[in-house]
Parts: sequence; structure tokens; C-alpha cells
Amino acid sequence: MKNTTIEYFNEKAQKCFDDAFTITERTNQDRFLSYLKPGAHILDFGCGSGRDSRYFIDKGFEVTCTDGSENMAKLAEEYLGIPVHVMEFNDLHDEDAYDGIFASASIMHIEYKEIEELFPKMIRAMKKGGILYVSFKYGDNDGFLGKRYYTYMNEERFARLIEPFTELEVITSGIFGNEHPGQMDFRWLYAILRKK
Repeated sequence: MKNTTIEYFNEKAQKCFDDAFTITERTNQDRFLSYLKPGAHILDFGCGSGRDSRYFIDKGFEVTCTDGSENMAKLAEEYLGIPVHVMEFNDLHDEDAYDGIFASASIMHIEYKEIEELFPKMIRAMKKGGILYVSFKYGDNDGFLGKRYYTYMNEERFARLIEPFTELEVITSGIFGNEHPGQMDFRWLYAILRKK
């Protein structure tokens, strides 16, 4: 099955970039940062506009940014003034490199089986004690919304997803509402995990 999500973000890059800055809530970012030491190295994995990367940098963290969309990466790079690497998720091959990985509303755009394959790569990329943040639209029906693919997640499904990965422990998880003003209401599942 062809995933046209990257194609969508390349076509709509400027709109997606602009829309990202309508969100001013930082609760999840602060929650993630609270488990990291000052100056820690973060991978913003699917950084989109670079909005969260800028927040992390301004807080004194070292940030590496990646995105699968060339056009989104270009806009983020111009905004941030640092390189943004064009890379699809499963091309992550770093080892013991990051104190934290922030995958906010990003890895949900690949199929469930690809997410299963991605988790070992994210674990390998983190240092011991590394912190992983993930978020997904809440639910259990996967598929396309227009050109964008979504893997939805609920509590039971997420528990099954991470069960094989004994190197990870869940620190906290929960549900929050849509943060985009003016959009239809929907919920998100988030989780913060630690590499043992």
C-alpha cells in the first residue's frame, strides 16, 4: 500500500507550517522535558514546522531535527537556523545517541506493523535512561484521511504494542484534547517511556 502522507505534507507544507503555530499549549513538551537533564540531546522525530524544536532549543537543550517531508524540512530549517535532516522514520540507524526522542503526532502516520519495527530502532538510538515521548490520535481504526495515513491508538492497543519491548518502562500516559483552535474535537493518547 502506498502511503501518500509525505506527498501531502510536501504539497501543503506552508499551510501545515502556519497551522502549527496556532497551537500555544506546551503541557506535553514540558512534561517530556521534566524527565531530562539540562542541556540533554533531543531527537525531534518528525519535527514538522520546528515549533517544538524551537521551544526545546530556547530552553537550553541540544536538538537534532528530522522530517520525512523535504518541503516541511526546508521551512523548519529556515525557521530554526539549524539543519533539518530529511529522513523517513524507519531510516533511523543511530545508536546510543539521544537522551530523549520526541515523536509528537508523527510516527502515527505509518502503519502499525511499521511502528512495531520502529520501536527497536528508537530504543537503540537512545542512551540508557533515555526518555521517549509518543502521541497518536485516539482510537483503533487505521486508514487514510484524505492523503494522510493514520495509525490510531487506545490504551489497550498501546499496551499490546509495547509489551514485547521489555527495555522500556512507561513513566506516564494519558489522554488530551485537540489543541488546534477551530478544528473538530478529537482526542489524543500520549505516553512517556524510559529506556532501562
